Amino acid sequence: MNTRTASGRTVAYDDAGSGLPLVVLHAFPLCREMWTPQVDALRDNFRVLAPDLPGFGGSSGFAGAPSMDGMADAVAEFLDALDLREPVALGGLSMGGYVAFAFARKYPGRLRALILADTRAEPDDETGKANRDRMIAFAREHTAADVIEQMMPKMVSGETQSQRPAVVAEVRRLAGMQSVDGIIAALKAMRDRPDAGPGLGQIAVPTLVIAGAEDTFAPPTMTQSLAARIRGARVVILPGAGHLSNLEKPAEFTAAVREFLAGLPLAA
Repeated sequence: MNTRTASGRTVAYDDAGSGLPLVVLHAFPLCREMWTPQVDALRDNFRVLAPDLPGFGGSSGFAGAPSMDGMADAVAEFLDALDLREPVALGGLSMGGYVAFAFARKYPGRLRALILADTRAEPDDETGKANRDRMIAFAREHTAADVIEQMMPKMVSGETQSQRPAVVAEVRRLAGMQSVDGIIAALKAMRDRPDAGPGLGQIAVPTLVIAGAEDTFAPPTMTQSLAARIRGARVVILPGAGHLSNLEKPAEFTAAVREFLAGLPLAA
C-alpha cells in the first residue's frame, strides 16, 4: 500500500506496472483490494492505479457533506498528487461507476477511456432512497461485517455462493475491514447522487460496459440500455457472475479489459 496527501487528505492506493495509466475505483462497501486480480494480471502492460475512495481502506473520509462529485474531485486530486497529467483510462464498478460518471462529467479532458462495470446511470428512486436510509440506520447500530451480511445475497451470483466460497470469504473480509462512518457517508452519497443519464451522450472517449449476467443491482437489460446511450460503447456480459463480476469471473473480466485497452487508438 502507498499513501499520498491530496488537498490535505490521505489517499491510500496501489500502483503497479507502467504504460497507459488505468485507474480503477472500487465498489461499496469494499476497498482497493477488490482489484487485486486485475492489478496482478494487467501490470505487465499497463500502469494500474487502485485508490481507496474517501472513507474506505486507508483513505481519509469526507471533510464535508459526502457526494459522488466529492469522490470524483478526490480522484482528480489524487492524480494531481501523483503529477499524472496525461489522460487516463478510468474504470469503476458499482459505486466506483457512479464516481466515474461524475469524473467524466467534471473532468472530460482527463479521460482516455472509460470502463463502467456493474453500474447504472439512474439515480435512486423513492424506494431506493428509503432502502439507503434503512441501511444507514442499520449501520449505525451494527458492524461493517453485519452490513455485508445484509447485502451478500445480492452481491454475488448463486453460482459464486455455491461454487466459489473463497470469493465469498474475500468479499466478507474486505467489507468487514471498513469503517462504519465510511459506510454511512457512502450510503448518503449514493442516495443523493444525481441522474447520470443526461451526460451519457457527452461521453466522447472509447467506453466498455461490462457486467455479470446474474447481477440484480444492475441487470443486463440495464447494462444494455446504459451502453446504448454512449456513442460506440462496447458491451460484455459475463455468464455466471453477479454484481462483483471482477472477483467472480476475474480471468474473463480481465481479458475483456485487456482487449479493450489494447484496441484503443494511439494518443494524439
